[in-house]
Amino acid sequence: MSYICRNKTDISIMASIKIKFRPSTVEGKEGSIYFQITHNRVVRQLNTDYKIFPEEWDDKAEKLITDGKRPNVISGIKEQMVWDIARLGKVIRKKEAECSGYTTDDIITAFHQLEKEDTLFTFMHGVIAQLKLLGRVRTAETYSATLYSFMAFREGQDIPLEGIDSYLMLLYEAYLKARGLRMNTISFYMRILRATYNRAVEKGLIHQRYPFRHVYTGIEKTVKRAVPIKTMKALKKMDLTASPQLDFARDMFLFSFYTRGMSFVDMAFLRKKDLQNGMLTYRRRKTGQQLCIKWEKCMAEIVAKHPTGESQYLLPLIKESGNERKQYENAMHKVNHYLKDITKQLKLPRPLTMYVARHSWASAAKAKNIPLAVISEGMGHESEKTTKIYLASIETSVVDRANKMILGLL
Repeated sequence: MSYICRNKTDISIMASIKIKFRPSTVEGKEGSIYFQITHNRVVRQLNTDYKIFPEEWDDKAEKLITDGKRPNVISGIKEQMVWDIARLGKVIRKKEAECSGYTTDDIITAFHQLEKEDTLFTFMHGVIAQLKLLGRVRTAETYSATLYSFMAFREGQDIPLEGIDSYLMLLYEAYLKARGLRMNTISFYMRILRATYNRAVEKGLIHQRYPFRHVYTGIEKTVKRAVPIKTMKALKKMDLTASPQLDFARDMFLFSFYTRGMSFVDMAFLRKKDLQNGMLTYRRRKTGQQLCIKWEKCMAEIVAKHPTGESQYLLPLIKESGNERKQYENAMHKVNHYLKDITKQLKLPRPLTMYVARHSWASAAKAKNIPLAVISEGMGHESEKTTKIYLASIETSVVDRANKMILGLL
């Protein structure tokens, strides 16, 4: 990565950054990542606190290997490194724009000064890296989406945490509205920024000034996503043998419903070893919460119908080692695509998606007068408040007459 400026004599001056790995002198110990900065043929090293094992480094490509034994750890380190390089680039661009002559030591000094600043972009990148280290990849992705949105609003200009105030948040809300975003999406971004801000308050980096009190952070009632039991019955009875792709999509939808609305990402990463003694035990990738589900015949029939051979996974959604996250995303895209075709065949008013299966289980449970706390536990929600959001949009359509177990209704 190089940054070039032309001085008064039109001689090219170049500053470059390379990522390097220094193995430990002790066998079996982690080595260190450092940045090599070169300018005017002078080379300096900028040390970091990032520690990795030799097998987690591609020396030829000079990059991290993210599909090893510690994908979350390496992903977190990569997130931090990307931000470090962005800040180094910012320092170099500023020096180059001045064209006043500078050294590699000047670059490193300016970078350390930036590190000491408590800015939103820097702090939020740290939060994202921490979430990845904890295995909360999906949550990290939502934080990244929010950060990129706010960076676009700021046109790439970082801001001190102390600079976050009510007026700035109102401007950001107006920016999002001008781009046609729905209020629930705006609230989504605002709530994540608020959570980030509150983290900074808890760490003592800033004083609480409640900058989000004048912007929308609520949840609007949305269009009902759940489908009734009669639709689930019709879906189950469909003869899709002539179309294996539609058949598979239908079965994944049913499997989610059978397993108390299990999210697609958790389905994709289910391992065969998670099924023992008639119990399916797994941790939600979103929250880390452990859930146990009694293994029923209807679940076993779907697994037997779609064998995975020697694979460690229970369902054929991730089929090979490496790029598991990408495989899961592709599988979800395909399944949702074919669910749209099934929607047309069933002549449903709204499209089926894997998320509808989750809402449908909650709806069926609500219809049976199952206590909210039980539904919340069954779905793996961190609070009953989240469950209420699921149920709010289906309250008026619930038929309070079911007396049998949910799966028994099918």
